[in-house]
Amino acid sequence: MSRVPVLAALCAALVLVPSASAKPPAPGAPGDRHTWAPADKHGFLTAHQRGGNAYATLRQASLSEVYFPDLSTPAYRGLQFAVRDGRTLQRETATGDAAHAEPVAHGVQARVEPLPGALGFRQVVSAPGWRLTKTWITDPGRPVVLADVRLDSLSGRKLQLYVLADPAPGDDGDDDRGSVRRGRLLAWDGDAAAAVAATPRLRRGTSGYAGTRSDPWLRLRRGAGLKRWDARKRGNVVQGALTRLDGVRHRSMTLAIGFGGRRAGAARRASAALRTGFSPALARFTAGWRGYLASLPAPPAPVAGDAALTRLYQQSIMVLAASEDKLNRGASIASPSMPWVWGTLTLSGESFSGPYHLVWPRDFYHVATAMQAAGDGAAATRLVDYLWRVQKADGSWWQNTKVDGEKFWTSLQLDEVALPVVLAGWLGRRGAEDWRHVRAAADFIALKGPKTQQERWENQEGWSPNTIATEIAALICAADIARANGDPARAASYEAKADDWQAKVESWTATSTGPYTPKPYYLRITKDADPNAGTTYELGDNLPDKVDQRTIVDNSFLGLVLFGVKRWDDPTVLNSLAVGDAQLGTTLPGGRMWHRFSRDGYGETAQGGDWDIFEEPAAQTLGRAWPLLSGERGEYELLAGRGAGSHLETIASSANDGLMLPEQVWDGRPPDAATPGAGTRSGTPLAWTHAQFIRLAWSIAAGAPVERPSIVACRYTGQAC
Repeated sequence: MSRVPVLAALCAALVLVPSASAKPPAPGAPGDRHTWAPADKHGFLTAHQRGGNAYATLRQASLSEVYFPDLSTPAYRGLQFAVRDGRTLQRETATGDAAHAEPVAHGVQARVEPLPGALGFRQVVSAPGWRLTKTWITDPGRPVVLADVRLDSLSGRKLQLYVLADPAPGDDGDDDRGSVRRGRLLAWDGDAAAAVAATPRLRRGTSGYAGTRSDPWLRLRRGAGLKRWDARKRGNVVQGALTRLDGVRHRSMTLAIGFGGRRAGAARRASAALRTGFSPALARFTAGWRGYLASLPAPPAPVAGDAALTRLYQQSIMVLAASEDKLNRGASIASPSMPWVWGTLTLSGESFSGPYHLVWPRDFYHVATAMQAAGDGAAATRLVDYLWRVQKADGSWWQNTKVDGEKFWTSLQLDEVALPVVLAGWLGRRGAEDWRHVRAAADFIALKGPKTQQERWENQEGWSPNTIATEIAALICAADIARANGDPARAASYEAKADDWQAKVESWTATSTGPYTPKPYYLRITKDADPNAGTTYELGDNLPDKVDQRTIVDNSFLGLVLFGVKRWDDPTVLNSLAVGDAQLGTTLPGGRMWHRFSRDGYGETAQGGDWDIFEEPAAQTLGRAWPLLSGERGEYELLAGRGAGSHLETIASSANDGLMLPEQVWDGRPPDAATPGAGTRSGTPLAWTHAQFIRLAWSIAAGAPVERPSIVACRYTGQAC
């Protein structure tokens, strides 16, 4: 018998024999139902190097989701600390929060500081008597999150610092098991594993089930201390341990969270990162990001003269670069977050997450154009190559996909079929392979358009001026690529279709019988291509009554100007702008912002609770102001020959202390405790908002929107020829 099989059999036997260090089984399985953290992230971090394929997020006081092995797979719910001073016990984030807001704990203050020139962060959390400083990075060479942790006693009394961990390997927090071995907190399911380790080593480690008597935090809060259990049954595992820090004699430690397909791999990576040490890892981490920024052109003039705007500009570029998956190159997600019920998993009823850490071709377009404008043409090229890889056989694209191309939501949105074509044309992608993909998409648009199953706000069917603008632009760009590939007949057919739609879009989507003005103005959408009819439809998002289509306006019609289909001073455009400003605009401390459309309900409740679809619609939720719309308005103002610097500053005003830009901001309506102009719990950071900020900066420098397809503008407006 060979020695190899004998050794393998011996190892297998050792694995099956219970360890002498095995702990009693924790009671309470499976525990409370798993949820993900709120979406208002104050930090998003990963190494620029591709070897470090862990991606972490921060809320104001603590670590939230970590993604591994890719950006569509959250693998950790969060990790925070608790401090005991002998009389009181405080943790960083509040518990028992029915609104799923999970604010900073009472009596605790927290702030986030971006590291200069790198996508890492310092988190400072304090309370009377102590201060905890955590510097977060990821290991550039392995999937490990690293933290340099310092505890300072402000009273001179010794403290106790506990780690509270909430693993969720494999994008499912309800089927995990956990144990503690050699001071490492191990958690795993059938797909992935995570390991928390520290130098100096953690003590009194335990694994339990959330919300039960084995939950480490609940035991600490009761004054019971940590009991050494293993979570042997599947469930929502939570873990805890005591660190060696006391804030007086022992103040510093390094903490590592390693990931892998199995426990051994996760533990091995965490241990290897600790052996390397935090300082060398930080040096490589910082060098990677600074080298990337140095490879790009200097920031454009509109931000270069302002230190705060320059920092936000560089942060935005790094956020977009980090949003591209390291295993599935070119796949760029919308946001590393799961807002509202997408995080509580109550709407889908699934154990697995979904929005927003998915790929939308629409958001993708804005990211690609921003990266190209910022000088990262290689990234823009990879993004187009990814689109070609995941295009459907019929020429269209799924509404969104995971980073590996697996479909998620499957509705047809024709702007998401058009924008890849516009992007290819703008980037000069005219090769034979490019033409094959462009032809399939353009043929699909010509066959299926102009009516769309859903427009860009993703819940209405009909004739949308914004969608039609993208379709026209796509057909003209496709015609140009067709001629370059020796197909003048197809080019002519595309142009004829585009010309017909350009001539009719106003008659399909602009009303002259609406309530806001007798002059024609564009609507969000028409259900029957008759904008003067009082056709009613359900707006959705908890609005209880049907609406007359003539009452619902949306400044998305600006796409007609921005894609070159209409002149900026077209009378119906000007009328529509006046109506939109009156109906949708709001003045906030940072400047003028806009809502998406009339009576939008996609946002928190008036009490600050999560957006949801309620069983009895009663306008429970309110869509708030979107900073990215200020960017679109700024691009329009440039075409009108006016300045757009104020719009750039308005977008910047929505950034939080970690320089993350949100999807939405509080707009002065309830809840009263909300700060007007500050980000809501919507998807943050939102790649589209960061992209709009970058692109507007370059557009101001150029004097016109840099991404406007000149071939379209020349044909229909006589501009940019």
